[in-house]
Amino acid sequence: MTLNIGWIGCGRHASQMLLPQLVREDVRIAAVCDINPSRAADVARQYGVSEIFSDARDLLAHPGLDAIGLAIGPAAHLEIGRAALQRGLPVFMEKPPGASHEDALRLQEASEKAGKPLVVGFMKRFSVGNKIARTVIDRDFGSPLGFYGSYMTAPTYFKGSADYTDFLLHHCVHYMDLPAHLVGPIAAMEPRVIEKEPGKILLHIAMEFENGAIGTLIMGTVQSRGTPMEFVQVMGDHRRIEIDNIIGVSYHRDPPFKSDNPEASLIDGEDTLTWRPNFTAAANEDFKGYHALLKETLSAFRGERNSAPLIEDGATAMRWLETVRTSLPA
Repeated sequence: MTLNIGWIGCGRHASQMLLPQLVREDVRIAAVCDINPSRAADVARQYGVSEIFSDARDLLAHPGLDAIGLAIGPAAHLEIGRAALQRGLPVFMEKPPGASHEDALRLQEASEKAGKPLVVGFMKRFSVGNKIARTVIDRDFGSPLGFYGSYMTAPTYFKGSADYTDFLLHHCVHYMDLPAHLVGPIAAMEPRVIEKEPGKILLHIAMEFENGAIGTLIMGTVQSRGTPMEFVQVMGDHRRIEIDNIIGVSYHRDPPFKSDNPEASLIDGEDTLTWRPNFTAAANEDFKGYHALLKETLSAFRGERNSAPLIEDGATAMRWLETVRTSLPA
């Protein structure tokens, strides 16, 4: 069944990251909306859309829509997300789900009341390396014992002001969700922070998980975005899986020493497995995970079995983001 999607927010992220992946599926972009008329017109031209709006309320009133996609600022997520749900329309919402934990809880309440899914754009779950790691953990790992993650960025969020709100909402929120996805629900966080100068901070966060695992998460704005930004490690009993910058996966088991064995070889089930994508292949390997996320989103909209991250996951992530927020300089 082709779904008619009303899309609100036509900036660079929507036009370059989300919509190209969305239209690989059985959908029709039926209407678009942006407060900037030229951006809306550009997206409408690219996707053959005739219905163009500058006010989200007008788009929501457009007949024949099956679902809504939002790629707008977090401050507007609550109002527009709730309005869409109240019209009985399921919603895809780019992260973060609102500007605060309270916003996320109110969106969760609206989703439950409407009986319609609100999917949050936690694409890190679907980044190819993280997706492989989750499958390995589920099938071959046993209970995880430890987590280590590093997710860095440059101080590009700050232009003339060291307000860390956007850094938290647009960057850190991903790693308020991913550790729980790989290891299990988070039970506690204890952040520590240093600020070299306004706009340049480094966070080290001690984590505890409900299953007894422990972890460390490092985030900050003291590295160039031209350097590798991400590294994840999940450790178990004689098991360790590492994801390097979302595309390099190494799975370490319990290999024997080989230096004194004249017949040493590589042994299936013991030695390290590695994976990297073939960048020369003429195929879309969905490294960042947007296509897989949106495919699961559409399954959720159709009431089919899916693994889409829902607003309940978003509210939990925003709860932990508030814990991090309280540790930052005022």
